[in-house]
Amino acid sequence: MQAIVEPEFEPIFENDEVGKQLAGPGKRPRTGRLPVTGSFASERQQVERALEAISSKRLSVLAPPVAEAIDYGLRSRGKRLRPLLLLFAYRACGGKGDASALACAPEIIHCYSLIHDDLPCMDDDDMRRGRPTVHRVHGSRTAIRAGAAMIPLAVAVARDALSTLGVAPDRTRRSVGALLAGAGAGGMIGGQLRDLAGEGAALSLDEREAIHAAKTGALITGSARIGALAAGADEATIDAIDGYGRSIGLAFQIMDDVLDLTSTTGELGKTAGRDAALGKSTYPALLGVDGARKRAEALIDTGMAALDKAGLLTPELSQVANFMVTRTS
Repeated sequence: MQAIVEPEFEPIFENDEVGKQLAGPGKRPRTGRLPVTGSFASERQQVERALEAISSKRLSVLAPPVAEAIDYGLRSRGKRLRPLLLLFAYRACGGKGDASALACAPEIIHCYSLIHDDLPCMDDDDMRRGRPTVHRVHGSRTAIRAGAAMIPLAVAVARDALSTLGVAPDRTRRSVGALLAGAGAGGMIGGQLRDLAGEGAALSLDEREAIHAAKTGALITGSARIGALAAGADEATIDAIDGYGRSIGLAFQIMDDVLDLTSTTGELGKTAGRDAALGKSTYPALLGVDGARKRAEALIDTGMAALDKAGLLTPELSQVANFMVTRTS
């Protein structure tokens, strides 16, 4: 795939590693793509400030060990893709308010999932985002309790943020429902259980995609959906956002499998090679590395087409989608 450099598209995140990947070479031209005029760094900073405010204002009611573990998990700076997707979907659908607090809700759920995913009874990992995992610092018992406490925390954050934005009660219920659906038995938790059950088994491509559409894709889709709901989008627009979210969510997981095989622990910020060690049926094992990349690229094309058809193809959503297949960590 030939790299395309278009001078009318200004680089973004110039001093930010994630931004360098988002704005780097290899971006494919998209119908209706517009010049990039903003900086994603400012949105990520808003999210970081909102997460810090949540830690400062909401954790005092919890037992100190649990509060400290949650704070540690939230302040482990990651890509913040789910908050960005919520913010950019909100804007694409006409939202005008400051949705940074709302964007923290799916990130809290995501951080909780990482805390539990790293536990000895799960993937038994010692590194996450370039530093020791929560259970290595605070102990497994505290890590389990912290993760459980983060679910109602995310709901409370979402509810209050939606109220501040003036979102109607029915939209608030649907938004909180989307958050919990992305996290629950039909989403992240159910997908994780099926992933654990599949270790050591020879899964088909359809089985693997069904697992990861739930484990990874559901919360990514939910994040974008919440942004659309909060902005007051109509049903056709929400459907287009959902299609985009499902496609890029699965593409993200495919590239996770590729990077686990092709990158180092230092590059990933977590232990490389864990999928093979745990006997998982990965996309590279099923399709080969090149085949897995092509599958991810095809999914990105599908998601972008859904947005383009609905007139929602903003430069921000385009850049985030492209990042799914060009990232290196």
